[in-house]
Amino acid sequence: MNRKGLDVSEFQGVIDWDAVKNSGYEFAMIRAGYGSGTLDKQFNRNAKECNRIGLPFGVYWFCYALSPELARQEAEACLNAISPYRLDFPICYDIEQPTINYARENGINVTRQLATEFVESFCNRIEEAGYFAMFYSNRNFLDRYFDSELSKRYALWYAYYSSCFDGTNCGIWQFSDRGRIPGIRGNVDLDISFVDYPSIICNAGLNHLNGCTSTPPKYQFYTIRSGDTLSEIAERFGTTVPILQQLNGISNPNVIYAGNTIRIPL
Repeated sequence: MNRKGLDVSEFQGVIDWDAVKNSGYEFAMIRAGYGSGTLDKQFNRNAKECNRIGLPFGVYWFCYALSPELARQEAEACLNAISPYRLDFPICYDIEQPTINYARENGINVTRQLATEFVESFCNRIEEAGYFAMFYSNRNFLDRYFDSELSKRYALWYAYYSSCFDGTNCGIWQFSDRGRIPGIRGNVDLDISFVDYPSIICNAGLNHLNGCTSTPPKYQFYTIRSGDTLSEIAERFGTTVPILQQLNGISNPNVIYAGNTIRIPL
């Protein structure tokens, strides 16, 4: 079930969220802040408005970390920012070229290993706090800066500006930065969610939504065969390892047993 959405920050100004929802948009990814604790100037208003009108949303935090320890501190700042709000979508860590440039200006060369550690440090802290973690990337950064296993461990929000999807295994596809939406002045990023995150998060008891009500997700069932790995199953069915873990109570993705039946989201 695909959902159409958008992602915003203070650069979109004061948004008329009623107009956005009435235009058929089904979720938003909102910038909560960046660095060690700087809040986006519109975050609290955007979060309150989405909660008020019942528009599901998640957040992203822009990385200016210089070490894995600072990435974890950024996660703490993000957790503090989101604590008053209901989130039905993931918390995402956003590493882009300004991250690399900032580190270089401070004498740090961001290697593939270091960028991967940034994501792991941030996302692990988010998961420790009981939230669904995600990271953001484009094809260039996936190839240059991230370990190939990272998108199997954490959900991926993938930036690829095209009318045709390239088949990359991801949960959310950011397909344009030129969207025009009622209620927002100027261009805005547009997204498609391939995953029913509200149902998955709710039913897994994540994002502090224990006891929430949600439409039960639809599943297909798969019997594990000898030699299967969870990452291969996820790729085969167009989902992610974290989602399969959460749906099936798998604590260690490297330990699954032939003959067991697991649920796969439709």
